[in-house]
Amino acid sequence: METKNIIQELRNRAGLSQDELAEKVHVTRQAVSRWENGDTTPNTETLKLLSKIFNVSINTLLGSPRQLICQCCGMPLEDANISKEPDGMFNEEYCKWCYTDGEYTYNNMDDLIDYCSEHMANEHFTSNQVRAYMTEMLPKLNYWKRYSELGGEENFEQFKQKLIQEFNELHIEGMPNVESLNALVGSFVNLEYRLPNGKMVKFLDDSATYLGNQLECKFGGKRCFGLVANMDFLLVCSFEKDGENPELVMYRKR
Repeated sequence: METKNIIQELRNRAGLSQDELAEKVHVTRQAVSRWENGDTTPNTETLKLLSKIFNVSINTLLGSPRQLICQCCGMPLEDANISKEPDGMFNEEYCKWCYTDGEYTYNNMDDLIDYCSEHMANEHFTSNQVRAYMTEMLPKLNYWKRYSELGGEENFEQFKQKLIQEFNELHIEGMPNVESLNALVGSFVNLEYRLPNGKMVKFLDDSATYLGNQLECKFGGKRCFGLVANMDFLLVCSFEKDGENPELVMYRKR
């Protein structure tokens, strides 16, 4: 099915007129009419809005030109199992089991292989065959390629422990001892801070993978500590619920 037919079918299914859909995505009724006539195609930002309104992936809106697979576990992706960002937008890179609300489920490839070899095995595909297949396939996926970049030449677990030690050696008042770090997507932790000169800045890359955690302040209250790190830096901030009113506590190059 072509994009023009897909948009018209989804609009009719949602019970929306062309005018009503146009208002929701901030375009004119004529623009919606041109999409449904096949004269034009929505731009990227409008496709994102349509994806959220109709609860389908952009890939579906475009007529499924790509065969999507989870870039963490390799599972084929369909709208029902594609992950979403905290704001409800589809993340067409991962399945909903490997990435949920801005956080990655797995930061150790062996854990994922162990889980799959236990749960995917059947009479036609033994546990050892699943393990061999996953061991060969996973390093080719983008998520695990990012991990090799994140940890450099160091063993990844050793690298995590080193970062934990460096955070604890900061001895920041009110911050509990750091015991673990999780994989986090940049867009989930890329808060905007106000500098002393009044300028608002972000320090992270929305598309990058980082290691981090959220810790409650030892003194109680509404604020939490947020930790983010990679090969190049350590960042500690504080914020209220849902990342509100963030304040930069420390940013240090490694």
